[in-house]
Amino acid sequence: MDEKDKRKEQEKPLAAAVGTETQSATFPVRRRGLMLVLSSPSGAGKTTLAKALIARDGEIALSVSLTTRAPRPGEVDGKDYWFVSRESFERQRQEGALLEWAEVFGNLYGTPRGPVEARLSAGRDVLFDVDWQGARQLRHEAGGDVVSVFILPPSAAALRERLIGRGQDGPDVIAQRMARAGEEISHWGEYDYVIVNAEIEPSVWALEAILAAERRRRSRQIGLESFVERLRGGL
Repeated sequence: MDEKDKRKEQEKPLAAAVGTETQSATFPVRRRGLMLVLSSPSGAGKTTLAKALIARDGEIALSVSLTTRAPRPGEVDGKDYWFVSRESFERQRQEGALLEWAEVFGNLYGTPRGPVEARLSAGRDVLFDVDWQGARQLRHEAGGDVVSVFILPPSAAALRERLIGRGQDGPDVIAQRMARAGEEISHWGEYDYVIVNAEIEPSVWALEAILAAERRRRSRQIGLESFVERLRGGL
């Protein structure tokens, strides 16, 4: 697939999202979607948690990022990431087509803007698996649409064991990731919520609870004020 075709594929979620109806005839209040942002040091489990949450909740979809890195074994272009050239990535960034972007270990990562904004307007949620730099940019760009969660490992030893157990990186890269983890964890205080991921199932439950509460936040209920006024008028 060439770069032009990839740009077209990135826009496909727009039509599906815009066609989604979330307003009920009996309860005329619809919800604006939210951006659930997960961050963690590499190996803490955010990707595993993200996949588990999406498998259980049909109202949220993973934002597919652009990246200039090479695909890992088993990764599918357009599903796991959009794998693009550095030239294409830089062009989209300069055009303002990215909500956020960051460089990690020499590779560029970024989030296409259009599909996300369409999904939020249609009352659907988008999940982001990004680092603290990406989370900071998303807060700047999207403000109240963002709900951020930082995932911590239960210990440094557990983090190292998980990195080794993935079997994706050699000793040098694992050492780099461990060294970087301290800097990444230092940004935990910028997040709305923090989960210590000792076990997958309780951590997924925590994410589900956060999502359920944030979906009901008053500021996300479009038409709620008018509904309440009409309700009071009938009393």
